[in-house]
Amino acid sequence: MKTALLCSGQGSQYVGMMKDLFDNSNIAKKIIQKADEILDFSLSEICFNGPMDVLKQTRFTQPAIFLHSVVLYELLKDKLEFDAVAGHSVGEYAALYIAGVIEFEDALRLVSLRGQLMYSAGEELPGTMFAVLNLDDDKVIEVCNKLNQNDESAVVVAANFNSPGQVVVSGSRDFLRNNVNAFKEAGAKLVKELVVSGAFHSPLMKPAQLELEKAINTIEFKNAKAPVYSNVYAKPLTNADQIKNALIAQLTAPVLWTQSLRQMFNDGITRFVELGPGQVLQGLVKRTLENVEISGFDKFDDLQK
Repeated sequence: MKTALLCSGQGSQYVGMMKDLFDNSNIAKKIIQKADEILDFSLSEICFNGPMDVLKQTRFTQPAIFLHSVVLYELLKDKLEFDAVAGHSVGEYAALYIAGVIEFEDALRLVSLRGQLMYSAGEELPGTMFAVLNLDDDKVIEVCNKLNQNDESAVVVAANFNSPGQVVVSGSRDFLRNNVNAFKEAGAKLVKELVVSGAFHSPLMKPAQLELEKAINTIEFKNAKAPVYSNVYAKPLTNADQIKNALIAQLTAPVLWTQSLRQMFNDGITRFVELGPGQVLQGLVKRTLENVEISGFDKFDDLQK
């Protein structure tokens, strides 16, 4: 049975994350302490004790989720055999670390910078995101295109294809809020605004992308030891240059998660293991694929299974 490791994305964070790993494993403790040194602030304190208002700030959330996935992988790597990796948005950085594409310190610094740049881009070009439920992907795209035609100065795009019937749209804050009923009129069962600091995975992230690209180009990328299913292309990549270009494009391109899961299944992968906080990706696999094995690791107790 072929196995894919999935690394959690933003939104799955919680106060207390990694605390039990830190308390029960010297390996986990060393990695978490090393992360605090690299970042030059106590990410562990924010993860362990919050408050949530601080942890949910993009600049802290992204390195926290990356670190959680990496710590779990390091605790499990001698027992986990896998054939491919993927990560949802920021989770792709942990996937690249696991696949041996980038080193831990480089990846952590990039993720930290990414969070800061995305937050700043949201300040410069105010945006927001809405989850659109029970509307076909093509219909969501059609509504976005119509809204963009109505106001050429505004941006509305399908940003995250999470699972069938669950698409997140991203765009100009006031325009999207004022026109969100267009998705309901098209047949969406629910349209709910997400708590985010900007229009992630949309053209409004261009300022962040330009700065992140400079940093990415200073990092050594290696060919992947296992195929990495790219958010941008929904296909497996192993070539270092292709992976680097996909990572740069990722900030303004949609996350093709549904398409990635289906491609993995078509390539013979039938076991999916999530590494990171919560069970969000396990739920998305369940809603997307049938006849597959789904599991995950988050807390120290999960490691004892």
